[in-house]
Amino acid sequence: MLKNEKAFVVFSGGQDSTSCLFWAKSMFAEVEAVTFDYGQRHKAEIQCATEIAKELNIRQTILDMSLLNQLAPNALTRQDIDIDQKEGKLPTTFVDGRNLLFLSFAAIAAKQAGARHLVTGVCETDFSGYPDCRDSFIKSLNVTLNLAMDYPFVIHTPLMWLDKAETWRLADELGAFQFVREKTLTCYNGIPGDGCGECPACKLRRAGLEKYLQEKGGSQ
Repeated sequence: MLKNEKAFVVFSGGQDSTSCLFWAKSMFAEVEAVTFDYGQRHKAEIQCATEIAKELNIRQTILDMSLLNQLAPNALTRQDIDIDQKEGKLPTTFVDGRNLLFLSFAAIAAKQAGARHLVTGVCETDFSGYPDCRDSFIKSLNVTLNLAMDYPFVIHTPLMWLDKAETWRLADELGAFQFVREKTLTCYNGIPGDGCGECPACKLRRAGLEKYLQEKGGSQ
């Protein structure tokens, strides 16, 4: 039974990972958060994640992944790279190998703590074309981690087949709607809550919110 087990959540303090954190709290006996410092453009992201973990009484580990910034320059870590997406190409916010490395390091930390469950907010429905958010990648990595460490990891992706409106619904069902709306940071410009409203992340988040509120209002 999951209620007797421990899970590690890959946690950034954004809408998706915070929804996953609440989901994990409802599913597992014990939950820990792993946050990665990879030279994000806005340190507010790590601060936000730390504040949420503290408020929810979740043990948090912050790992230094600054090497990723050195290896894979991108708009999330470099001020001189504009946030942009050209037709037929990945957005400049894509960080090569990020989820591969994050989940691998999370797995190492989880094994040391005696946890076999990993939770991540990747999503193939609203994934901006990121290859490392696909279900096929997660399933492949799950097998690889089990073989590499001879340990029965299970990677959980509660948002994999949800669009943003359905992610808002999940947060609401978990009693975390206002918490997620007000205290998370999804904005590429480092503005918490509803964000700047102009960057791709904010537009996706807002469109999902408006769709969910409209659907919720119509069902009442």
